[in-house]
Amino acid sequence: ATVAWCSLKSSETDISDGNWDKSSEAQSGLGSGTNNTDPVCEKGKKLYHCSQCRKIFVHRGNLLEHRRIHTGDNLYHCSVCNKSFPSKTNLIDHTKVHSQDRPFKCSICNAAFKRKNNLRQHLIIHTGEKPHSCSICSKTFAFEGNLKQHMIIHTKKRPYTCSVCSADFKSKNALRGHTKIHKEEKPFSCSLCSRSFRRTSYLTAHMKSHSEEKPHTCSVCEAAFKRRPSLYHNKKNCETQIFPKR
Repeated sequence: ATVAWCSLKSSETDISDGNWDKSSEAQSGLGSGTNNTDPVCEKGKKLYHCSQCRKIFVHRGNLLEHRRIHTGDNLYHCSVCNKSFPSKTNLIDHTKVHSQDRPFKCSICNAAFKRKNNLRQHLIIHTGEKPHSCSICSKTFAFEGNLKQHMIIHTKKRPYTCSVCSADFKSKNALRGHTKIHKEEKPFSCSLCSRSFRRTSYLTAHMKSHSEEKPHTCSVCEAAFKRRPSLYHNKKNCETQIFPKR
């Protein structure tokens, strides 16, 4: 490992005290300094450079642990699911997945989360903030993951494939809705009759059959209909009678 000496000069290089897998706030927290680019440490202390990336460590052991990211040596194994990780910190963080503990609670709606970062993301829902915007259509999103999912719409990619019929879809939600075709599941039930449907859109369309409202009016004969398809077929008949085929 390359060894450097701390000079207390401003640097772009990321310096870590060992928690390299955490946020940048933790990585720069070597002292009480407030500027993340100005690491605070004892003058003349050795710093250990990773030869693969720009990270610097104050302890050689932390560097050796960090290097497993580049070598793929995962020495720490989960006793529950057998997943392996390059550091003990990663493993401890992973074990929260298997725990029922949700210590991080929202002060507004009492929703609880296993990780502080999940709570931080959740709070955006209450602020209405949508900091992530699409560079193509300017649509905005609260979370970066939602933006990435949205960007697929602007491409020809259809990364989500049905395991039954191999149909391809642009979004996970579209695939999830499609898979119901292959099952007998019809979770959306009509409250007025015994019919049930695979999708909410089908139920919404069906509910119109129980209503006396007829919002779709033919511009030719002024007949009114509950559903748009009925209007479409009527209008075709009207036009055929007025302008018969020769």
